[in-house]
Amino acid sequence: MIERNHLETLRAVERQGSMTAAAQALCLTQSALSHSVKKLEQQLGTRIWVREGRQLRLTQAGEALLSLANRLLPQFEHAETLVSQLARGQRGTLRIGMECHPCYQWLLKVVGPYLEQWPGVDVDVKQRFQFGGIGALFGYDIDVLVTPDPLYRKGLVYEPVFDYEQVLVVARDHPLAVKNHVLPGDLEEETLITYPVALERLDIYAQFLLPAHCSPARHKTIETTDIMLQMVAAGRGVAALPRWLVAEYASRIPVQPVALGPQGIHKQIFLGLRQRDGAVDYLQAFMAAARETGWQG
Repeated sequence: MIERNHLETLRAVERQGSMTAAAQALCLTQSALSHSVKKLEQQLGTRIWVREGRQLRLTQAGEALLSLANRLLPQFEHAETLVSQLARGQRGTLRIGMECHPCYQWLLKVVGPYLEQWPGVDVDVKQRFQFGGIGALFGYDIDVLVTPDPLYRKGLVYEPVFDYEQVLVVARDHPLAVKNHVLPGDLEEETLITYPVALERLDIYAQFLLPAHCSPARHKTIETTDIMLQMVAAGRGVAALPRWLVAEYASRIPVQPVALGPQGIHKQIFLGLRQRDGAVDYLQAFMAAARETGWQG
């Protein structure tokens, strides 16, 4: 049977030019190396080298094995390096699951510098999960979950990244724009525009409208933040978004944030991951970059 050490011997002799030098390079005695070669030749039933004076010349069989060594050994070495880097958390694919639609702009600020610092790590972002974010973590479909509503389960850990306030977004010339805050009843004649998320997971419903037994006149869903805010600016409805996101868009789109209730709705963004992955270097580096970036970028 041809083994890896046989291929390494062939390559070493070819590179070093003699059995003696090859033995030294492989940290073997010359007799041990010669014995290994003779055993391989017996197994194969053919010579690998023939001696011509003080020189060794590969036979046709030896040339074939050397060609194999030059193809396979670099792949072995690359695989070992890759597995070692994976084991130390220096290489891999970081799969990020998003349960926070407005967080894409923030995520871009984190991912750019992170990719520069970790050239051996790729990033993939997933938004739709068959069994939700928690199921995606347990099913190893994602490695990190970005969520404002962590569901604590055994085997998962969550770290807060930044605080934010959920606000109502209206056009600058909207009658509600002059108020310090709005009350649930103020939205009963409005068209509320939200992301396509279940109502129970929308803070403006769960923490503002439903407890007051109020509902908007109409409810529309839009997937993209830009279109949502353009609709609001055009007077086609109102929306509920993080204050930090509204501040970023307000310089180019005429919209205005208004607090939801006298106390406002205050939230946090969390990053969730499997507890067993807590020691993976590139995951920890992403968590640190996310905390450092916060919402200001």
